[in-house]
Amino acid sequence: MPTESREPQNNGSDSVFAPAINRVLKIKVQWLSIVFIALFGSLGSPLAFADSPEAADAPMSIIASEAVANESADNPQQSEHGLSQKAVEIARPFGFPITNSMVVTWIVGLCLIMFAQLATRRMTLVPYGAQNFFEWLVESLYRFLKELLGEHLVRRTFWFFATVFIFILSANWFGLIPGVGTVGWGHKTPHGFQIDQPLLRGANADVNLTLAMALVFFACWIIWALREVGPLGFLKELFAPKGETAGALRVVLAVVFFAAGCLELISILFRPISLSFRLYGNIFAGENMLETMGNLNPNFAWLIPIPFYFLELLVGLVQALVFMLLTAVFTLLICQHEEKAPAPAHANA
Repeated sequence: MPTESREPQNNGSDSVFAPAINRVLKIKVQWLSIVFIALFGSLGSPLAFADSPEAADAPMSIIASEAVANESADNPQQSEHGLSQKAVEIARPFGFPITNSMVVTWIVGLCLIMFAQLATRRMTLVPYGAQNFFEWLVESLYRFLKELLGEHLVRRTFWFFATVFIFILSANWFGLIPGVGTVGWGHKTPHGFQIDQPLLRGANADVNLTLAMALVFFACWIIWALREVGPLGFLKELFAPKGETAGALRVVLAVVFFAAGCLELISILFRPISLSFRLYGNIFAGENMLETMGNLNPNFAWLIPIPFYFLELLVGLVQALVFMLLTAVFTLLICQHEEKAPAPAHANA
């Protein structure tokens, strides 16, 4: 008996820590999806929102040129409009445009990869330090998504939802670090130094990154749906009538469900847009609010934004949860199998 009681402790595969370690190792392997998402979003930034070629070729300096100063003097509202809606191009090495939001995206992605490598470099059955935090984070997300998606579906999709949540949350909170959006190139004004080209910009305050993540999810959503229900089941899920009907009522319901399926198809096509603009709008508005609060009173510019920093910490967490939950629910709706009604009791007799 003593020998039997010691075997589970010595065998790592039977340990209660083994499932958590296995999941950590799996998500570590899938962590490269962060690089893919970051690269996908970064490449889209200069295509859609890059500055003009004249601005890209202009030399950067701490004090802006006289032309920029004259333009700001002619248009006083320009210095008060807050954060620009487009990412600013800060460099073009070898003809490749780099924006300030791309820099933040790469920094966050590299930091997460380095942390994952550090936390899983020496795995132990009794975790401590970085491994303990990493296992707690992965295990908590896995249990949460398992309750929502089920055991079968969460095994296939957990890597994406966990990666997206951690990446969005880290990017949102990284954008609140002092210096992001407040250090860069600009010019002097009567009210102080005005930043024209910030060196760093919140990653999710650039619609290119949020749209890229939404498009990556849309591609994964199609793959998961085809794997779970097949092409025919995919069409049935959209257009086929639900429930048990017969006769003329079934024909009427077929027309109704087909029309509803057409509307659902339009809704599916607009999901990447709604997902991307929801995240972008909240983060962009939050950064503008912080900048506005800091400019209300120059004497207390360091004090007034502090309560709003805590609010933005909460908003960053909520938006990461909303993006993950919406994508998870969209996946569940198309991948869940319709349960068949149980056979009547007299049929089995």
